[in-house]
Amino acid sequence: MIGATPFAASFEDVRAAAVRLKGVAHRTPVITSATLDERAGAKVFLKAENLQRIGAFKFRGAYNKIAQLSPERKRGGVVAFSSGNHAQGVALAAKLLGVPAVIVMPSDAPAAKLAATRGYGAEVVTYDRERMNRAELAASIAAQRCATLVPPYDDPAIIAGQGTAALELIEDAGQLDVLLVPLGGGGLLAGSSLAANALSPGVRIYGVEPEAGDDWVRSWRENRIVSIPVPKTIADGQQTQAPGELTWPIVRSLAAGVVTVSDDEIRAAMRFAFERLKLVVEPSGATALAALLFGKVDVRGACVGVTLSGGNVDPATFAACISSLRA
Repeated sequence: MIGATPFAASFEDVRAAAVRLKGVAHRTPVITSATLDERAGAKVFLKAENLQRIGAFKFRGAYNKIAQLSPERKRGGVVAFSSGNHAQGVALAAKLLGVPAVIVMPSDAPAAKLAATRGYGAEVVTYDRERMNRAELAASIAAQRCATLVPPYDDPAIIAGQGTAALELIEDAGQLDVLLVPLGGGGLLAGSSLAANALSPGVRIYGVEPEAGDDWVRSWRENRIVSIPVPKTIADGQQTQAPGELTWPIVRSLAAGVVTVSDDEIRAAMRFAFERLKLVVEPSGATALAALLFGKVDVRGACVGVTLSGGNVDPATFAACISSLRA
């Protein structure tokens, strides 16, 4: 177990987050498949966060963050910027806690995502992504309203909340030899690393990002945070440009490495999940499964945990992905 930690969050923070989330977040199922085990040459346990509230793990961190605000800060409301799962996670968490929420979203965001965010009771402020900086706009709104910013990943409470997914996985599946986790800004991987290292000593943890968005691979190679242009990939939830300032040291210290998967490998993983597991998984949510299916990490004979981080994909995109090639 990790004791005193130099990091922004600790395993004790993950444990505390689990208490806050009990009975609020879904304890998503851990799914197994004989077909997948045979193909991987390992015993595989899938953490189905695509079945979480709002369809993704992001609800965990958002609720953990907002729940800890003081009554005064809650009255001031929260502000977040996101075009996808974080937007919906913050909107729902704020609604459940009776906190006003403003979400900054691009004007060209999918109509379904805009509608879902508004449906949870949040005020949506749109911006032109070509001409405006969403982080600056959100900070300006927060300052004007004396509201609290809820970052998508680089925040101790967000990291701890996301780590509860790995905590539950290991509690339900038992000790793991390998854990594969989708990687964008690093909140999920950082929290998962804190939980997995404490509960399953010796586990090898790998982050998985799209080939086009290899900011973590480059950072890992140079042992410093490296920024890249906005990547062009079907994994829209992983179009981050650099590791987080808080997530980077946790991942660099506790994880075994970072691997990449191609967009075609992601599509194949989405198809496999649909055909063999009867699960709808979005591109970003399927990257860890893609890494397993295409042998990006040696897992032979191991007990392997795989996080399916989300399932929010519109029907047309999903149909195009799973019909374009065969797993």
